[in-house]
Amino acid sequence: MRKSVPETERPFSGQFWDHKEPGIYVDVVTGEPLFSSADKFDSGTGWPSFTKPIEPAVVTEHEDVSHGMKRLEVRSRTGHSHLGHVFNDGPKDKGGLRYCINSAAIRFIPYEEMDKFKYGELKSLVK
Repeated sequence: MRKSVPETERPFSGQFWDHKEPGIYVDVVTGEPLFSSADKFDSGTGWPSFTKPIEPAVVTEHEDVSHGMKRLEVRSRTGHSHLGHVFNDGPKDKGGLRYCINSAAIRFIPYEEMDKFKYGELKSLVK
């Protein structure tokens, strides 16, 4: 199991930081569904930000004390891939969390293609 946290992509540099199309975001390694576009919001940070994962169990949290900071790293449950970090400065009316995710760690499945890629049962989470 990896002990160090990979470098985070620079703000406003990733593919999905301002992406607004309806669909789901899956683990780029395993294809496990992680986040819905319905839970994505503009945090102003330059990274894709979500108020919650599709279900809490699809991500795991790990203490990260790298770069002189204390943060909670978020990894994918199945692939153990570094996704980003979770902070408690998200929208208060949606639980107060901000899952700050690296675009390089996720793949987007458009709503119209969810059936084609076998994610059709999750369409209700998008619209």
